[in-house]
Amino acid sequence: MKATIYTIIALIAFAANSLFCRMALAEGYIDAWSFTIIRLVSATACLGIIMAIHAYRLRRQTSNHDESTVHAILNDKGSWLSSLSLVIYALCFSIAYVELDTGTGALILFSAVQLTMIGWGIYKKEQLSALQWLAFAVAVAGFVYLMLPSAAIPSPLAAALMAMSGIAWGIYSIRGKSCVSPLRATGFNFVRSLVAVPILLLVGMTYLDDLGFKNINLEGITTEGVLLASASGAIASGLGYSIWYTAMPLLKNTQAAIVQLCVPVIAALLGVIFLSEQLTVPFIVASTVILGAVLVFTLNKKVPV
Repeated sequence: MKATIYTIIALIAFAANSLFCRMALAEGYIDAWSFTIIRLVSATACLGIIMAIHAYRLRRQTSNHDESTVHAILNDKGSWLSSLSLVIYALCFSIAYVELDTGTGALILFSAVQLTMIGWGIYKKEQLSALQWLAFAVAVAGFVYLMLPSAAIPSPLAAALMAMSGIAWGIYSIRGKSCVSPLRATGFNFVRSLVAVPILLLVGMTYLDDLGFKNINLEGITTEGVLLASASGAIASGLGYSIWYTAMPLLKNTQAAIVQLCVPVIAALLGVIFLSEQLTVPFIVASTVILGAVLVFTLNKKVPV
């Protein structure tokens, strides 16, 4: 029961990330670069508090028997490469949602993440069955169909940026598999991401016009925009990741992979409910094909669960 509750809350939080971002940008409450900066800062603050509490509890509960384990957990501090992937993911995510609907963006993101991770497995010579190869080919075909210009994809650039965001998050997830404590590694990676904030401010306020984008307009940032960006960082990212990492040990590997298929669907429903977005035929077809193929691929993994 505890695993179910944690999982549901985490999945809603992940989907809410897309909703908060799309709502803030579609309504013009804030620009994408400012949204990204506030999201990174608020997530860092939230995860910093959570990590401090977590570290305090670990030290209180340490016995001679598990001292080495606790030491390994407390020394898991992520990496600069993972932090770079995190910043690329967050920035491309925000810029893409200027034009993409909530569900479409979430589906492109999820698809790119899954294809990146599956592709990495193939590169590392992971043994796949004939059915898995077929499922992978179908998922790629569905992704190509999803990326074609349509009412759901008004801007190929926005779709490409969201795909880049998904690839970055896929790389982050692959690197995270070797972490002793994914929660602490993610927290420290967010702390490192703050190094990028001055750079994002500099580029956003001076050079975007030269690239065909609008510069950051501090006067155009509204209270609603700040609150939505803060909620995306502190609640949907900070608390969401913390709850997910609490739920993962309670789930089998296959279960953890399968339940994530719900995120694009939940995001699409949130977009319909809160932003009156329409579920288009291309989106329904693509989501059915991609999510179905990934489900088949996951269920046919040969690794023990």
